[in-house]
Order: sequence, then C-alpha cells, then structure tokens
Amino acid sequence: MQLLKPRSFRFSWVDTFLWAIRIGALVFIVVGVLGTVSKAVDGEGLTAQAWRELVVTGLAQGSMYGLIALGYSMVYGVLGFINFAHGEVFMSGAVTGFFAANALADAGVWDSQPIVGLGVTILVSMATSMLVAVLIERLAYRPLRGAPRLIPLITSIGMSFFVQYTFRGLFGESFKSYPVLPTVMQGRISLLGIEILKTQLVVIIVAAVAMAGLYTYVTRTRMGRAMRAIAEDREIAALMGVNVDRVIALTFAVGGAMAGVAGVLWALLFRQVYFLTGFLPGIKAFTAAVLGGIGNMAGAYVGGLALGLFESLGPLLVLDGWDIPSVSQLKDVVAFSALVLILIFRPTGLLGERLAVEERG
Repeated sequence: MQLLKPRSFRFSWVDTFLWAIRIGALVFIVVGVLGTVSKAVDGEGLTAQAWRELVVTGLAQGSMYGLIALGYSMVYGVLGFINFAHGEVFMSGAVTGFFAANALADAGVWDSQPIVGLGVTILVSMATSMLVAVLIERLAYRPLRGAPRLIPLITSIGMSFFVQYTFRGLFGESFKSYPVLPTVMQGRISLLGIEILKTQLVVIIVAAVAMAGLYTYVTRTRMGRAMRAIAEDREIAALMGVNVDRVIALTFAVGGAMAGVAGVLWALLFRQVYFLTGFLPGIKAFTAAVLGGIGNMAGAYVGGLALGLFESLGPLLVLDGWDIPSVSQLKDVVAFSALVLILIFRPTGLLGERLAVEERG
C-alpha cells in the first residue's frame, strides 16, 4: 500500500510580506470603519443624507473616470502598451468644448435650449478628442509598430507633453471657465428619496448611455468584432482579412470619443479647464483601468465607479474613524492605496484582465 506523501507548504519572504500587508490593511480598514460607526452612534459625524450624497458624488466622478479609462483599456487591448497621452486627449476635448459652450452661451442657446447646447458641446468635444487621438496614433505610434514595447511607451509620455504644451501655446495657460449652467440644470432633484445635484444626475446618465452605446458597438457590429479579433490575436486577425491599421485607428478614435464625452462631464462638475486638466484625471483613469482589469472594457467602467466611490467615501468612512485630521484632503491617497490593496488581493483586477495571446504567454 502506497502511502501518500504529505504536501509541503513553502512560504517565501515575499509571500510572508504580502500576507502581512493584507492582514494589516484589513485590520486598519475594519478598525477605521468601526471607529466611524461608533461616532455615528454617539451622534457625531455625517448624517445619513450626507452619506447618500457622497455615494452619488462618487458615482458621478467614477462615471467620468470610467469613460476615460475605456481609452486606456482599449488601446492596451490592441497594442499592448499604455498610452500615457490619453489624458491629453481628454484635455483637448474639455478645452475645445469650452469654446463651443461659450459661443452657444453668447448666442443664447446654452440657457434657452440646454439639451441642444449640451449635445453640440459634447459633439465638438468628441470630434476634437477623436482627431487628436487618431493623429497621435498615425504620427507617433504607427511608425513604431513592431518596435520593443518600451519605445512606444516612452513615446506616449513625450506625446503627452507635446499635446499639453501645444494647447498651452494655442490657447494660453490661464484657466477657462465654462458658462454658468443652464437654469434647468441648477439646484437639486429628489430621486428615490435622495436629494442629488442635477449636474451629477446628468453626468451619471450621459456616462451610462455612452458606455451602453460603446458596448453595443463593440459587441454587435462588424468593426467591433474586428477590434475584439485584433485584441485577441493580431496576426491571426490579419490572416483572416482584417485591416489591422484601420481597426487600430478606429480603436483610438472610439477611445478618443469617450474621452471627449468625459471632458464635457468634467466641465459640468468642475467648470474650469486648462492645458494641464488631463494630468490627474488621466492618472486616475489609468488607475481605474488597472483596478477593473486592464484590457477589459466593462472592467474599466466598473473600475472607474469603484475608484470614484473609494475617493468619495474612503476618507470619511475609514480615516475619520482613526481621528486623522483633514481627511478630505487625503482622497487621492485613499484612491491609490485602494488600487495597491486590491491588486495585492486580486492581481488581475476586479473583473480580470483580457490580454492578447502573446501577452498571456
């Protein structure tokens, strides 16, 4: 009778360190949340209405991050590198949208016909971002097709600075304020018993519609299938007759269009834009793409929503329980810490990565 050998478990120092971080993070979060709950029981801290407003704020900002993150995720899916110039694609739409919104306000359309005004502004922003994204692909990345991955990655950083300072040279370095919101979009509205800002509701609805339209396009159309085929295996797709260059350019255009929509949504929430507007939202959208699972379109959007909620709720839900002062100023720390913690627990992101055949090897 053959005896079964006992399985041996070997832990490296790295495994031990990661488990220590996991346990320490869980303890920190649980104690912080319990501290916040204890304050609420004692009548301190935020009211229930204030917590609900924070959730809505997080969803609104997260929707915007999700739309930008789609561009990062789609380009990574077809080319296998991070396009760090995508934040500037978002900025280009936000800045040109300002001029469209101003012209519509001067003509009286912005306030008298807000749906038309917002729709035209979004179309101008989308067209600009699409044009910038396609030009970046055609002039900077296509000549490097087949080069080692580090080269287009460094090129994307250079393109990011180039686009930033081109816009600075063209439109100046001062902040540009969008017109005052149309009267119908000002104030609050009651939805399911929750009082929320109308602008936040508009941002969430527009982002959800844009995401649904993109998902339908990618999953139900011929060009969408071609994009997915290239993301799966570029060489096999080319052998099957797919025009690779054309589909990659289309991928940049679609990602740029979503960034353009996000640019106007950013302006609705914060009103001011300038040539560096794309930097921090771009970094956070990249974080959202990794958080949801790089290469995964639905994951990018879910990652954006999760990041928005972490930013909005995390400081007051966890840090306030530890009596840390000025927790609202630490939202960026919470957002990036959440990314690190989730990747430690789930390295492939919330919904899992979707990589090309050569990436999986």
